[in-house]
Amino acid sequence: MIIAGRNAVKEALSGGAKLETLYVAKGAHDTGKLVALAKENGVEIRFEDRNVLDKLAGDVKHQGVAAKTSEYVYADLDDLVSIGAAEGAAPFLLLLDGIEDPHNLGSILRVAECAGVDGVVIPMRRSASVNATVIKVSAGAALHVKVARVGNINDAVRKLKDAFFNVYCADMDGQPMYSADMRGATALVIGGEGGGVGALTAKLCDKKLSIPQFGKVNSLNASVACGIVCYEAVRQRGGAL
Repeated sequence: MIIAGRNAVKEALSGGAKLETLYVAKGAHDTGKLVALAKENGVEIRFEDRNVLDKLAGDVKHQGVAAKTSEYVYADLDDLVSIGAAEGAAPFLLLLDGIEDPHNLGSILRVAECAGVDGVVIPMRRSASVNATVIKVSAGAALHVKVARVGNINDAVRKLKDAFFNVYCADMDGQPMYSADMRGATALVIGGEGGGVGALTAKLCDKKLSIPQFGKVNSLNASVACGIVCYEAVRQRGGAL
């Protein structure tokens, strides 16, 4: 997999990702620190013409820097369920029901990393996967967030409820998000760009949560809605997930 963009590559290097090769465009400015960091990590460094990086990065803006790494390694759902158990902490997870736009997935992973979310669950079908675009949009945050892929989101909801998680979903017709207790083990379901959370998935959740809106459009992007509810959880937990 090719990671492109300075922030994405920097986060990959500083986060311990296994990079095989760092590609730097000839004449690119301010790449010295990245090159030095790559050398410290034993990464092969190649200086190439910019058109070589254009081909490697495809549609992703590389900013004169790209890196080759092994394919993204997904976490296991069981590992996410058990997060925090050893320390007595209450985990907070996100479940994404049909987020198909890689830009939205990247933005959500960036929110998740900033808010201290313990893990993100995505389905194998009808969902964007973690790829170079997602990593770039997330500014490298995707490399610091545990992401699990499951065959069925509804089965994941059932598993979490069996593990005594409170499972909520974001829904315009739900109760105000302030009515939910997110201090314990909590999972939040965010719906896809068009149809939102599926009907059966919403039915399985403990409660539907809405975000107060006072404008005329009354519609929020999935990643924005995710961020608002995540930080309500942060607030309830005393400033840290």
